[in-house]
Amino acid sequence: MSSNVQFFQKTIKIPAKSRGFHIITNNITKGFPEIQKIQMGMLNVFLMHTSASLTINENCCSEVREDMKNHFRRTIPDHNEGVKYLHSYEGNDDQSAHIKSSELGVSLTIPIHNGSLGLGTWQGIYLGEHRSSSGGRKVMCTAYGQTFQEKNKKK
Repeated sequence: MSSNVQFFQKTIKIPAKSRGFHIITNNITKGFPEIQKIQMGMLNVFLMHTSASLTINENCCSEVREDMKNHFRRTIPDHNEGVKYLHSYEGNDDQSAHIKSSELGVSLTIPIHNGSLGLGTWQGIYLGEHRSSSGGRKVMCTAYGQTFQEKNKKK
């Protein structure tokens, strides 16, 4: 059996979101259909920003996303909400957004199995938007792995 490993890469634009946590799994799968060509492999999702983050969590109950937002607002407050940061060039939520981004991270690696993301039943990809006002976000997605083989044709 020969191995047919291929690499695919695409930058996906995520429309501007309000402050909080948003499920972007469909943005990724619809914006990067090449995932369906991979039988077994990996997807790396890399957020190209320093004031937002990526994480995986429950994709069903919106209360989880609201609790996540409230937790990070309490534990990492904005400038002048009980803490003063040296860096506040872009506003009171500037440095707190950078800290949240570093806490959660900007990159995810997800297995690909039979043309689909290998996420658990209740898992979804979250974009953590940590700014009160921001533009859209960009994620660079790189998928690689063994692609499906064509069935041998009769000669």
